Amino acid sequence: MSSPATFNVWRTFSAVPHRMFFLAGIMQLMLSMAWWLVDLTGRYATLHAPIVWTATPPDAHAFLMVFGIFPFFMFGFLMTVYPRWMNGELVERRFYVPAFLLMSAGMLLFYPGLLWKGVLAISALLYFTGWGVGLAALRRVYRRAQHPDKRHARITGTMLALGALMSAGWYAGVLFGWNFPLTFVKIAGVWLFLLPVFFAVSHRMIPFFSGSVIPGYAIVRPEWALAIVPPAALIHLALEMTGCTAWTWIPDFAIAATALYLTWRWRFRASFVQPILAMLHIGFAWLGIAMLLFAVQSLALLSGTEILAKAPLHALTIGYFGGMVLAMVTRVTLGHSGRLLVVEKSIWWMFLLFQLTAIFRIIGDLPGLPPIARSHSYLTAAALWLICFVFWAARYLPIYWRPREDGQPG
Repeated sequence: MSSPATFNVWRTFSAVPHRMFFLAGIMQLMLSMAWWLVDLTGRYATLHAPIVWTATPPDAHAFLMVFGIFPFFMFGFLMTVYPRWMNGELVERRFYVPAFLLMSAGMLLFYPGLLWKGVLAISALLYFTGWGVGLAALRRVYRRAQHPDKRHARITGTMLALGALMSAGWYAGVLFGWNFPLTFVKIAGVWLFLLPVFFAVSHRMIPFFSGSVIPGYAIVRPEWALAIVPPAALIHLALEMTGCTAWTWIPDFAIAATALYLTWRWRFRASFVQPILAMLHIGFAWLGIAMLLFAVQSLALLSGTEILAKAPLHALTIGYFGGMVLAMVTRVTLGHSGRLLVVEKSIWWMFLLFQLTAIFRIIGDLPGLPPIARSHSYLTAAALWLICFVFWAARYLPIYWRPREDGQPG
């Protein structure tokens, strides 16, 4: 039988959804990159013989970075904010606890599943079922809420449902040897899942958080931005899937212009008045940078030159997605544990160090780089990612199983 102390820890840990899902997400950030380092050191550093996996290393890496990490943070965050966004009812334990347990078990089995396909099939069943339970919980809040403005919830909920289908498609591609689903979901996962969700959350939350910190701040949340970015991302996906990458500069410039405009209107420079707010603005600034790189790459292809390789993709995934997760999770963790919304200098410097993760990964794909420098750049980026999140975890993970400092429930 469990002791009263163990029961109290579990009761605290499971009191609200973000505690459970954020912990799982942070663990995945570290486990996925640890696995990637193991693979890279075998292929590039020759520290050991390359390991034969049930999925190719690029396919497995893409799944983990798109579908194996961010959904945990999405569920933890959206289960927290949906009731606030729409004045709806709270997500019940009978939904979020099973969703967390199933998804976590599925991802824990994913790694041995890369060695044995039978285990990978069990991973798929657990993970997809947990994702479905989480979606049902969010849908229940959405359906019952009476608030007239459900734009952000509609976008995030729809894309999260599409993400579930894509993750199932990846599993099917590996288990049954189907190439098309693997090719499609690696691209669609970024443009039809992650980018619309992250942009909708940024559009909703950055002005809100900035308004409580920056003096004289005017909320700027233009509806036309939501009408441009998700459709433009869909157009990029369609062009890339049909081999017309040389023309993606059209939607890419549209997204870049929108993101850079918002970076300016949301007062990027003024955000440095408070580091925890600056972290959000820095993370969002990467969206404009990444989309400019995509546009430049596309225009180069139009002229018959291939440059930058995956540099734009990693500016988007590491710089924007990774940076925004680090910033948003830090803020939610502090705010919902009864602590002051102030980050200590070590976390601020760690976040700045994290920017080098994106920079080194971008450098690794610049044209003309010697192979040895390229491989070292990849390894350095992976190591920095792991160092930053291990440091963050050591500082903040214990918060998730400890009571709030202000004595309030939750």
